[in-house]
Amino acid sequence: MKIETVSTKPIDGQKPGTSGLRKKTRVFMEPGYLENFIQATFDAIGGAEGKTLVVGGDGRYFNAPAIQAILKMAAANGAAHVIVGQNGILSTPAASHLIRALKADGGIILSASHNPGGIDADFGVKFNGANGGPAPEKLTAEIFANTQTIGSYKTLDAQDVDLSTCATTQMGHMKVTVEDPVARYQALMEDLFDFDAIRALFASGFTMRFDAMHAVTGPYATAILQDALGAAPGTVANGIPSEDFGKGHPDPNPIWAKPLMDLMLSEDAPDLGAASDGDGDRNMIVGRGLYVTPSDSLAVLAANAHLAPAYKNGLAGVARSMPTSAASDRVAAKLGIEAFETPTGWKFFGNLLDAGRVTLCGEESAGTGSNHVREKDGLWAVLLWLNILAVRRQSVAEIVKDHWATYGRDYYSRYDYEAVATDKANALIDGLRARLDDLPGQHFAGLTVTAADEFSYQDPVDGSVSTGQGLRLYFEGGARAVFRLSGTGTEGATVRLYLEQYSGQSGSTEKDTQDALRQVRDAALAVSDMKSLIGRTDPDVIT
Repeated sequence: MKIETVSTKPIDGQKPGTSGLRKKTRVFMEPGYLENFIQATFDAIGGAEGKTLVVGGDGRYFNAPAIQAILKMAAANGAAHVIVGQNGILSTPAASHLIRALKADGGIILSASHNPGGIDADFGVKFNGANGGPAPEKLTAEIFANTQTIGSYKTLDAQDVDLSTCATTQMGHMKVTVEDPVARYQALMEDLFDFDAIRALFASGFTMRFDAMHAVTGPYATAILQDALGAAPGTVANGIPSEDFGKGHPDPNPIWAKPLMDLMLSEDAPDLGAASDGDGDRNMIVGRGLYVTPSDSLAVLAANAHLAPAYKNGLAGVARSMPTSAASDRVAAKLGIEAFETPTGWKFFGNLLDAGRVTLCGEESAGTGSNHVREKDGLWAVLLWLNILAVRRQSVAEIVKDHWATYGRDYYSRYDYEAVATDKANALIDGLRARLDDLPGQHFAGLTVTAADEFSYQDPVDGSVSTGQGLRLYFEGGARAVFRLSGTGTEGATVRLYLEQYSGQSGSTEKDTQDALRQVRDAALAVSDMKSLIGRTDPDVIT
């Protein structure tokens, strides 16, 4: 086997976002595109020489050939050992756990998360560090800098590795281990939760539907929910991963998981509905007739986590991304623990978790997790809900409404304006930013602005500062609006508007969400001048 040094040149646009590099699949398939980015990554981590790495992905189109290319490059760059999920499959949380369990030097995860898959859809690559979490900003900046100066990459002239069989083989001087993607993750879940209690719940007649959305969590959910916990056959729907996610959009929200929502709002609804996304790090929770927002889910989990064995001694703290509602802050205050507000992106939770400052973390975009890994974890969240339901023996709706009665309700919604021309999206944000200092005291749609700022974050662990993380508008009466541009799309820009209205502990918690948010929505549209700047006020997606 011969090491080949291939001449190349920088390729524009290889700047990683909050979750790695995401582009159209055909872009990644262009000669040298993937290889440039992987070599830039190896160089940024000080080389692959002697390192142990984990590699896997969500099974989307181009996953398998990309893994073979990465293995050959790792071998050529001197890696000692690479562990790969069988058939190239590893959910993102399972990859994080594998890195930590094996004390690996890091891992390469191939996914575009909740984005559609297929040759004409999306693909992504990200590097996770030795703690199992996404690369920090300093490292992603170095990767990007390397992509701008790269002149060559190394690869090995070798046969592809058989990824279908769990075995250890050699590729040059590098050991390659193909491992069952589910086994270690399932063992971790058994350590965290009371599986006996959950089995008893299912044995009592409790029913559930888990929509795997033709994505990576299908095998995990089948093995754990049906095989280990005794949920009825058919509990897991769309459980076989496919390269194009069944031509669907693997984003677990009421829009893209509409068949599940329709079922949960029908007379035939099971007790619990749940879904996960392309790479298994997001979740949706639905009770009979009640959708649980991710912000509320985080708060409910924080208030009840002590009912699961892993968290019986309480929580160190709770962290949420800035656009996420303040519901979890109220729980933290009652528990007397720390609450943190971070920028969007799971990597910002990593330092807090590593330092033992927090135990649970969550984002409004359906990501929830704990200190068991350094990624959000969709199936973990579902299992924690099941553990809580097994102990409390109440319905999802009863638990949520009891929570609102205790803490008040944070009415919450996110509006996505997709594929907005980049210059128009920037004009909206830049224009609003320029007016922030003048907004307090002004009136819009009958609401008075009390404060306005651009969110910046100083990490309480390492002191690093992240600026430009979103524009926040606060109004009298407990309302808030947040504007930010998303970094997860591959076309144009996505403008995201987050709306929140707190009921107060004595206010009504039974209003329709959009009715409760109508005034703050109108105020946000007016203050941003959205209609004239991007030509629309109706979002593509409301969650």
